Amino acid sequence: MQKVDAIINAANNSLMGGGGVDGSIHQAAGPGLLDECKKLGGCPTGEAKITGGYNLPAKWIIHTVGPVWSGGGNGEDEVLARCYKSCLALVDQYKIKTIAFPSISTGVFRFPPERASRIALREINAFLEGNISLEEVVIVCFNDISYQYYLKSFGEMHSINH
Repeated sequence: MQKVDAIINAANNSLMGGGGVDGSIHQAAGPGLLDECKKLGGCPTGEAKITGGYNLPAKWIIHTVGPVWSGGGNGEDEVLARCYKSCLALVDQYKIKTIAFPSISTGVFRFPPERASRIALREINAFLEGNISLEEVVIVCFNDISYQYYLKSFGEMHSINH
C-alpha cells in the first residue's frame, strides 16, 4: 500500500466494492468505507467521488468508474480521460499533495493497457502543468506488462515534449 494523501480506487458504479483494486481497497479500509459509500448513491462512469481513507494509510480515497472496453468505438478514450480529470479536480478541490493511481479500466474492464497508459499520462501531465500544489503522483501497476506500457508511454511523451 502506498503512503500518499489519497489513493484512486478503480471502482464499479455501485461503489460497494468488487474485485481487483476495488475489492482490495474496501477490504483494507474496513467496514467504515462501505458505510460511507452507501450514502453516496453510486458513481456514474467517467466521474469520481471522494471518501475518507479509514484504515488505509491515506487520508482520502477517490473512487472513479472507468469505461468497459467494447472495441473503442463507444467513446471509451474520452470516458477514461474524464475519469482522470474528475479525480484530479477532487485533488485540486481538497488540496491533496500526493496521490496514487492504478491503471484505471485495464483489469476486468479490459481497456487496452498501452492505450490506457497514454491517456492517463496525458491527463496527469496536463493537470500538473497548471497545478502547483500537487507534489507527487504515483502510478501503481498491477503487473510488469502494465509497467512496461507506462514506461513506453512516458518515454514517447517525454520525447514529444522536448
